[in-house]
Amino acid sequence: MENFQQPASQIKRVLLPGIILQSVLIGGGYATGREIVEYGGKFGASGWISGLAIFFGFSLISILSMEACRQWQVYDYKSLLKKMVGKGWIAYEITYLLLAILIIAVMAAAAGEILNNTLGFNQWVGVMLIVVLVGFLNYKGDKVITKLETIGTIALFSAYIIFSIAVFSTRGSAIADVFTNWDSSYLPDAPHFGLLVWTGILYVGYNLAVYPASFFTYRNIRSRKESIAAGFISGALMTIPWFLTYFALLSYYPSQEVLASTVPWLKMLEPFHTVMIVIFGVVVGWTLVETATGMIHAFIHRIENEVAERSAEPMKKIHKAYISTAALVASLVLAQVGIIDLVAKGYEMMAYAMIAVYGLPLLFNSKRLLFK
Repeated sequence: MENFQQPASQIKRVLLPGIILQSVLIGGGYATGREIVEYGGKFGASGWISGLAIFFGFSLISILSMEACRQWQVYDYKSLLKKMVGKGWIAYEITYLLLAILIIAVMAAAAGEILNNTLGFNQWVGVMLIVVLVGFLNYKGDKVITKLETIGTIALFSAYIIFSIAVFSTRGSAIADVFTNWDSSYLPDAPHFGLLVWTGILYVGYNLAVYPASFFTYRNIRSRKESIAAGFISGALMTIPWFLTYFALLSYYPSQEVLASTVPWLKMLEPFHTVMIVIFGVVVGWTLVETATGMIHAFIHRIENEVAERSAEPMKKIHKAYISTAALVASLVLAQVGIIDLVAKGYEMMAYAMIAVYGLPLLFNSKRLLFK
């Protein structure tokens, strides 16, 4: 019996981190399709190089994060960053909050766009709906949020596979044509290798905020070998939705109508039955809610732990309400900028910041983590 259970235990150790990372990433990173246009899709036939850079980037950061937590026996972001940058850990906290507000702004703007295109609602209806639901879920607390996020993640990943198969089955030849002609005509100039790789690095950079959510799964990793295996599995699971969306976009390349759309998936699904559009609206709309909820909830939880360390009294609910309200109002204002500019400019700025406060400290420690 012992020999029978051991493989299952090992499989769990190397698979669970990737499953958690993908579940946290998929809402903010893939929901609208706009992110994939900006970080690979616009390059046409050459965009897969950005995809490979994303895979190796996620894999490397995953391996280093797992080994850092395992070797130093720390499983929360604050303790890990203190090991790497000392008092500089506070820079991560500030960057995370700014990125959370930006992502919620993108989610709110996307919800407004989706409801406007699918049901004809005024865009403000979608924006306000996101704000109200996020505030309500944060009020309900951990258990409700955890259950709904799990359901939403499974639903979205399943929907992505269905959407992708639907597009590939009807427009597969268009994808082949893009590669046959090596088409990158959406841009005025053909992208060079350095730009393609750097675009992938930036995509990894703004998604570095997802890693602390997976730290609890690293407790079971027993060796460097398992960290490496779990890291590459995580990289693959985090990149699969990118490639599904990328190839779907290529089936319409270089259509200005699709690639310049605020929610490209909506445009790609227009030729299909109305039921498909409704499924997209419900599933993606809910994922936007859970992503925004998770970002605020995680930040409140960090502050709550800090308060618990400094004071015997727990954080009051009214203070949590103030934090949620402030973040949501800031996101509401920012949402007026629009999805395209928020993703293209805002995500790039935050990518540099996250690379500076999390990615580079990990890389500076890579020699002693992997080769000591």
